[in-house]
Amino acid sequence: MSSGDKQWAAAPPAALTPEPTSGRNIVTEYDPRKKGTRTELADLVLNKYKCDKNEIPITVAAGSTTPLVDKPVNDEEAGDYDPFEHRKLLHPTTDLDTLIHLLKGSLGSGILAMPLAFLNSGLLFGVISTFIIGFICTYCVHILVKCAHILCKRTRVPSLGFSDVAEAAFITGPAGVQKWAGIASFCINLFLVVDLLGCCCVYIVFVSENLKQVVEFYTGEHWKIQVFMGILAPLLVLLNLVRNLKWLAPFSMLANLLIATSLGITFYYVFSDLPSITNSGLPNFSSMAQLPLYFGTVIFALEGIGVVMPLENNMKTPTHFIGCPGVLNIGMAVVVTLYTTVGFFGYLKYGSDTMGSITLNLPPQEKLAQSVKLMIAVAIFFTYGLQFYVPMEIIWKSMKHLFGSHKLAAEYSVRIVLVLATVAVAAAIPNLGPFISLVGAVCLSTLGLMFPSIIEIVTYWENPGLGRLNWRLWKNILIIMFGILGFVTGTYSSINDIIKEHNKQ
Repeated sequence: MSSGDKQWAAAPPAALTPEPTSGRNIVTEYDPRKKGTRTELADLVLNKYKCDKNEIPITVAAGSTTPLVDKPVNDEEAGDYDPFEHRKLLHPTTDLDTLIHLLKGSLGSGILAMPLAFLNSGLLFGVISTFIIGFICTYCVHILVKCAHILCKRTRVPSLGFSDVAEAAFITGPAGVQKWAGIASFCINLFLVVDLLGCCCVYIVFVSENLKQVVEFYTGEHWKIQVFMGILAPLLVLLNLVRNLKWLAPFSMLANLLIATSLGITFYYVFSDLPSITNSGLPNFSSMAQLPLYFGTVIFALEGIGVVMPLENNMKTPTHFIGCPGVLNIGMAVVVTLYTTVGFFGYLKYGSDTMGSITLNLPPQEKLAQSVKLMIAVAIFFTYGLQFYVPMEIIWKSMKHLFGSHKLAAEYSVRIVLVLATVAVAAAIPNLGPFISLVGAVCLSTLGLMFPSIIEIVTYWENPGLGRLNWRLWKNILIIMFGILGFVTGTYSSINDIIKEHNKQ
């Protein structure tokens, strides 16, 4: 420590001397950007956040936090800081690469459940409402990414993840919400973990259902689906003991190949002897009681918001992500169109007999159809490993400090417990359709609709403002209300259907 630093530590200026009653440094000064006052304490919290995110060391002197960098004179929102220029990427992705990754991240097992969604909506209503929900979901992703760009400049951080965006929005937002920054980040991580682990549970049910059909056809024996889940459990444990993501990459490539082949064969069955729309006798609108199940299934299938920020953060030209037409718009247009096509023609083909996954409707006695079920089962099995990786990282990051020198053994133990927990939940709720709708209603209505809207309100509240007549506020309130409606009704209807199915057994 230099002599100047020692003098600072020994005798801090009177203006920064803590009050005896509070023990906190509070210096009020005028902030021309906010047209109001700010406190030195809030400024220090923001400085610490910037240093943490940029991995810059900080020193503590006389109870205050001092970054080892010069504080910029210019306003960061005036354009002097470009976060894209400060991103250090080893392997940045091109626009085409990002589009392919976006399609892969959004085209999951949910596409196979789209005919069930149309069963709960009706043919015509399903087409119209799927495009409307797709538009709303895409718009909410735009909101999230735009706020991320603003907050990167505001906090002088090159890139932010989903939970980081929420934390930065609250830290730099109105004084009344700054104390909730940690809770906002925690809530998003919590829902991400529940969502991804819920998807893992859905995958277990999905794989077990497809294996069950094939095995029962050849053996003539009728076993409970829980038997197949028990057989899968040790295999899933072994798969998820792999700690390095790069070792899972070959399994991802194999899964993509199997899913593409399976979808091609499934389309062959769907379009063979397809009934005409006019003679199908299927309703254009189902009933109000079924709509919550439709909403949960569609948003489960469409919502890929968990992959958005990592993709945008790794782009060579991130401004192209939400431009016009932009990578996001092109990708989501393809996804929504493909999902609508599968849902419409799958329901048109199988009508009221449509099952939780369209592969379960394929004829069980045909070899080609059996191969589809086995390929899908293997593909989704390997996809489980990739899906499990993210929630495991979030959970382990928050608890690894508890285990001292036994971190490796503890991590393996946590992995085993989490995998067995997903198997247990899947065994308790083995109904594919309602389970998919439940995960979509609980997690993705919050992550995909409500949280981005809340983040935009907080980010824009003071600067640049909520617009003429506060239109941003009212628009986001409408989206939040739509999300709450889907959350409540979808959750209620899904749980009700699960209970009904359980009572039949």
